[in-house]
Amino acid sequence: MAKENQDIRSNLPPITNGDQIDTITQTEYGQIKTVGLVKEVEQAYVDYAMSVIVSRALPDVRDGLKPVHRRILYAMHDAGISHKSPYKKSARVVGEVLGKFHPHGDSSVYDAMVRLAQDFSMRYPLVDGQGNFGSIDGDPPAQMRYTEARLTKISQELLKDIEKETVPFADNFDASQQEPTVMPALLPNLLLMGADGIAVGMATKIPPHNLKEVAAAITSLIKKGKSPISQQTQKQLNNPETDDARLLIGDFESEATIDDLLEHIKGPDFPTGGEIFDINAIREVYTTGRGRIIIRAVAQIVEKKNHYAIQVTELPFQVNKANLIAKIADLVRKKKIDGISDIRDESDRRGLTIAIELKKDAVPKKVLNNLYKQTELQTSFPANFVALASDMHPRLMTLKQILNEYVQHRQLVIVRRSQYELRSARARAHILEGLLKALDHIDEIIQTIKKSPDSETAKTNLMDKFGFTEIQAQAILDMQLRKLAALERQKIQDEYDELMKRIDTLLKLITNTGNILNTIISELNELVTTYGDDRRTIVHKNAVDEFSDEDLIAKEETIVTLTKTGYIKRMPPATFRSQRRGGKGVAGMTKKEEDEMHLLLAASTHDHLLVFTNKGQVHLLRVWDVPEGSRTSKGQAVVNLININPEEKIQAILAVPEKIEDLGDQFFFFTTRSGLVKRTSIKQFKNIKSNGLIAISLKNNDELVWVKQTLGSDHILLVTKHGKSIRFPETDVRPTGRDTMGVRGITLHQDDYVLGMETFAPTFTPPQDKRRKYFRDLLIVTSHGIGKRTPLEEYPTQKRGGQGVKVATLNNKTGDIAGAMMVTQTAEYLIITTKEAQAIKLPIKNIPQLKRPTQGVILMRPKSGDAVAATTIIDQTTTE
Repeated sequence: MAKENQDIRSNLPPITNGDQIDTITQTEYGQIKTVGLVKEVEQAYVDYAMSVIVSRALPDVRDGLKPVHRRILYAMHDAGISHKSPYKKSARVVGEVLGKFHPHGDSSVYDAMVRLAQDFSMRYPLVDGQGNFGSIDGDPPAQMRYTEARLTKISQELLKDIEKETVPFADNFDASQQEPTVMPALLPNLLLMGADGIAVGMATKIPPHNLKEVAAAITSLIKKGKSPISQQTQKQLNNPETDDARLLIGDFESEATIDDLLEHIKGPDFPTGGEIFDINAIREVYTTGRGRIIIRAVAQIVEKKNHYAIQVTELPFQVNKANLIAKIADLVRKKKIDGISDIRDESDRRGLTIAIELKKDAVPKKVLNNLYKQTELQTSFPANFVALASDMHPRLMTLKQILNEYVQHRQLVIVRRSQYELRSARARAHILEGLLKALDHIDEIIQTIKKSPDSETAKTNLMDKFGFTEIQAQAILDMQLRKLAALERQKIQDEYDELMKRIDTLLKLITNTGNILNTIISELNELVTTYGDDRRTIVHKNAVDEFSDEDLIAKEETIVTLTKTGYIKRMPPATFRSQRRGGKGVAGMTKKEEDEMHLLLAASTHDHLLVFTNKGQVHLLRVWDVPEGSRTSKGQAVVNLININPEEKIQAILAVPEKIEDLGDQFFFFTTRSGLVKRTSIKQFKNIKSNGLIAISLKNNDELVWVKQTLGSDHILLVTKHGKSIRFPETDVRPTGRDTMGVRGITLHQDDYVLGMETFAPTFTPPQDKRRKYFRDLLIVTSHGIGKRTPLEEYPTQKRGGQGVKVATLNNKTGDIAGAMMVTQTAEYLIITTKEAQAIKLPIKNIPQLKRPTQGVILMRPKSGDAVAATTIIDQTTTE
């Protein structure tokens, strides 16, 4: 053998560098073709690469399927395994695919079929699996001999009309059968199913989307588009059954822009839900076909009996839950994440839940942000919209190009389907014409048939004597005697008339590109009606940890409420219905046990909120980030929105513009529970970090209770729980920095504390306008619902640090002071909320103006054991 090989090699030309021209040498062993090595390797690699690209790794833009997926669906359809049929063994399906269409390993087919059945992998599963088809924990599916499958109902929309010659077929691997090269695909499957594949020198990664949104975008694209046909092509319309159906659809083009499409497609819609961020990044993906989208888990901070916990209910797409839990546990064990005491997987049939218990001293928001940073609770989706175009060349596509390809494909399918139905209708009409003609001469035809020796002769005689075609003559011979009845003849006539109408409709459809496009829209609407569902993935227009664009938020007035246990929400002012003085009010919220209303604030959705805690810290919160709720809803725990320690309580909330420096040379005036006061320039609060800033230094267990904005020359009025007040100029308090203590503002008796603070101009000169009454009063509300208004002029100016004067006469009937605030002619309503969450809205004009030492009148009648907890004023500008 070695000698024979040596003889062969001796007859071959020497090896070249690959540039040699191909030659063929005749040897005693046959013809040997000599080619350059480099050239041969290059060609072989290109052939292999194209095979992988076209036949394995990349989806077709028209139906969104790779060859293995297409073969699975067609094999199940061909075998009659529809959504209406019983489940069949997965091994049987795999055998059908392997034996007829897919000459590869069984694992490649079964793995692909398993993914089509997983509701956590597919936004709209195409295979209905029964048995173990894997889990989000990464558990493998059971062997194919144990599981069963059938097509889902929505998968029929990919195969619909395939029997009407709508798509080309090609030989399978051994030319024993035919398989479709593409599906008719009424379903815009590429964007719905998504794709993930690595080919040679290229890869694809397309996220799944929502059917309603994609259908709406396609409709928008079509309505702003047209399919012009050239003059040369116009001649083909005389032959609507032309073999080249492409000539009848024109070249579809649309004036719709990416922004037009993004009005409908908000972003990817993952089967596992989650949250995605940054409208600019999302727009880049759809504009260029490539980009990166941040996905976060849906996590909420919840309050337990004596600590907080984080509950994760949705995970980013393709994140393994078991691995994620193990990763978190490992980070806690290595002390890279602090504050977590326990982690449990509480997922069940009702849905996914990961419970992360926090330590008592943990800052919930800080722990959650750390989890986002170090685990797969936050991931990125590297989108790469690469697919095979209709010419079978791989291309990086934009959103508009993908939708354009879909529209052109559906145009072609509709034309081919219509041509098929036209041929079928004309063939049937031809037969009916013969039957109707035969019935008009039935006696002669019967005699002709009776005199004929056999059926072939009878057919010939009918054709010769009456002019029937061969098909018509055969139909007459096959006609049953019951067709001779008058009613049966009418049925034939009715069927013929309906067919002629159908033929006319089909001709109008085929020869009018506008009708074709309208048909696409109509079929999409039916698709949405049958299968459309709501979006699962939440889209945030702002980037992670960046301010959102306030232009995207409607500017409107709102009421922000906060309970003592830290639940915050916002509501429109109209939520509170105006009532007469002395009523009981209405239920203000659904509160948890022992919760009380703490703060109410009127603000605009474009405002920023400075949130001051009892520990002297200040945090920044945007009004539009506060969740909107109904009058009876509880709201959201504020720890979900800002980083505060569990022992901290919010004492004051101020609404300021986004650029705080726009307020000029103004100040924040602080008052503590023990009567200390401090004044600090507002400019020192323009850069507030995510963990907050120190607003005032506190000692001896003192707490911050009030913060107000001042102009630098205002007067300050402090009011205590036991009914004392003091008024002094703010210039009595020297401005100091943020991290400083205050000075004495009022001297308090035992068990008394500062309850209210107001700032106002030292003098008041009402305008000379008799049409309107101008006033400047201090409104007092007691814990038992007694209240009054007293002009500020009745409160004498004193030096700070004194004991002050009475604001009202207090007794068991009135209770202590619960609220004290300044009101002017612009104040329209007073909202009073009790500890039991009863609320009442009163017109300010209904509250009488009384002297300082008086008791007041009944404003609200709290239930027995209840008491006033919070009050706020709504100005006319808020309600207009």
